[in-house]
Amino acid sequence: MAVDPNLPIKVFRQTVRSHINGLRMNLLFITSDHQRADSIGMNQSGRPVTPHLNALAADGVHFSRVYTACPLCVPARAAMATGMRPARNGVEWNDWQGSHAKECITIHERLAAAGYALGHTGMDHVRLGPRLRERTDFAVWLDEVDHEQYLKAHGCDMGALEASGPFRKKVQETIDGEVRSNDYSTAHMAEWPFAREDFRDEFFTRGAESAITELARGEKPFAMFVNYWAPHPPLYVPPDLINLFPPEEIELPANVGFVAVGEPANRRLGIAAQLSEGVNEEGWRRAWSAHLALTHLVDQQVGRLLQVLESNGCGDDTLVVFTSDHGEHLGQHAMYQKMELYEQASLVPLIVRGPGVTAGQQVDVPVSHLDLVPTLMDMIGADAPGGLDGRSLAPALRNETELDIVPVFTQFTGNNGPSVARYAVILGDFKLILDASDRSELYDLTSDPLEMNNRSGDPKLADMEAGLTAQIRQWLDGNEQGKSGPSAP
Repeated sequence: MAVDPNLPIKVFRQTVRSHINGLRMNLLFITSDHQRADSIGMNQSGRPVTPHLNALAADGVHFSRVYTACPLCVPARAAMATGMRPARNGVEWNDWQGSHAKECITIHERLAAAGYALGHTGMDHVRLGPRLRERTDFAVWLDEVDHEQYLKAHGCDMGALEASGPFRKKVQETIDGEVRSNDYSTAHMAEWPFAREDFRDEFFTRGAESAITELARGEKPFAMFVNYWAPHPPLYVPPDLINLFPPEEIELPANVGFVAVGEPANRRLGIAAQLSEGVNEEGWRRAWSAHLALTHLVDQQVGRLLQVLESNGCGDDTLVVFTSDHGEHLGQHAMYQKMELYEQASLVPLIVRGPGVTAGQQVDVPVSHLDLVPTLMDMIGADAPGGLDGRSLAPALRNETELDIVPVFTQFTGNNGPSVARYAVILGDFKLILDASDRSELYDLTSDPLEMNNRSGDPKLADMEAGLTAQIRQWLDGNEQGKSGPSAP
C-alpha cells in the first residue's frame, strides 16, 4: 500500500544516516502484555523466569525504572508508538476504533519515511484511526485475526472456552458518570487445551521468524515489530509449562492481599480491586504460577527471535528493544490486572541491545515509554522529531553521560471511556498520585518500595508534596493546551 500523501508524513521526511561506515541498522521491537518489570532477573522454584531476557540485558542496557504512559493496553501502546502522552494523541482509554485519536505520527511511519521495510506480527493494539496497517506500507502483517482464522481451520474453539464461567467476572465501573457492568478476565488459571503450536504467541513467533528471514534478504534495513499476548489473562498455560513454577513454591510479595495505610477509599471501587475480591492465598499462588509460566513462554519466544537474527547474519547490526505495555498487580495492594498507578502496574521492563549500545549497563533513573520514539530515531541517526513528550535515552545507551532526573508522568482515566481520573508523577525516589475525587497518595519508594504507607499530609514531606502537586498541575495544564509537559526536552 502506498503512503497516503495527505498524511503528515511529509513533515518529517529525511535522510537517515544508518549506513554510515557501511553499517546497516535494523530494528527488532518486541513487546509482551502485562509483564512485570521485576520479572527480569527474577528466580522462582530454583530457576530464572527470563533466562533469554537476562542474557539480552547482560549484552545491552537494562532500564530498571521505566513507567508506562498509562497502565492500560491501547493507550499504553498508542503512547509508545507516537511518543505523545495519551491526552495529546487522544487515546486515553481502550478506544478500540481509534475514534478519539488525534492526528499524529507513529514510529512506524517515521521509519518507513526513513527508508525502512516494516514488518508486524502479533497483537494489533495501536488504534489511532486510521489504524496502523492503513497508515503506511507493511511488507509483512500478521495479527490476532489471522490467529483466530488459524484456530478455526484447526478445529480449536476458543470462543466457547473463554466464555466459561471461571475465566470472566462482572465488575462495576463508572463511564461518563454512569455505572455499568462489564466482563473482565479473572485470576483463574487452566491448562491450554490445544497443541502447543496452536498457542497464540507460538503462532506469532513462526510468523516473525519467516518475516525476519525474508526482510533480512532485502536491500532496505528492516524494522520488525513483534507484539506478544502473554502473560495477559485469561491464564491458559501450555501443558509443558503448567507446573514449571509450582504454586506451593511461589514466594509471594509481602503485600499480596493487603491495602496501604491511608489508601483512598475509592481505590476499593476500582476494577483492579473488584477483580481481586474472593481470591485467597492459594488462588494468588496459582495465578502467580500461571503468570510466571506465561512470562517464561514469552522469554522462549524472544530466544527464538534472537536466534533467527543470528541465523540470518544480522544479529550484530540489529537494534533489539524489549518492553511491555504495562505491569500486573497479581494480588499486591489486593488488586488484580492493571488499571491503577501502583508500581506493579505502572513499571515495565525495558532492555536495549545492538549497534552503538554499551553492554552491561543498568540504568536506575526513572524514564518513560514516551522516551522510546526520540531514542529510536536518535539511534538510527535520524533527525530528532519535534513536539514529542519524551527525551532521547541514546546518551545513556552509548554510555556518553548519565541521565538527568526529570519528572516522569503516568495516568489512568478509565478503561472503556472517561471515568475517575488519576495522575501520577515520579521524581527520583518519590511518587505522588493525584485524584481529584479523593485524597492524594505520596510514597517514598526508597523506604517503602511496596507503597504501603501513604505519606500524603505528612508535615515532614509537605514541601515535597506541594512541589510534586505543582508538577502534575503544570502537566495537566499542558494537556489542556496541547503542549509538552515538563518532562519534555
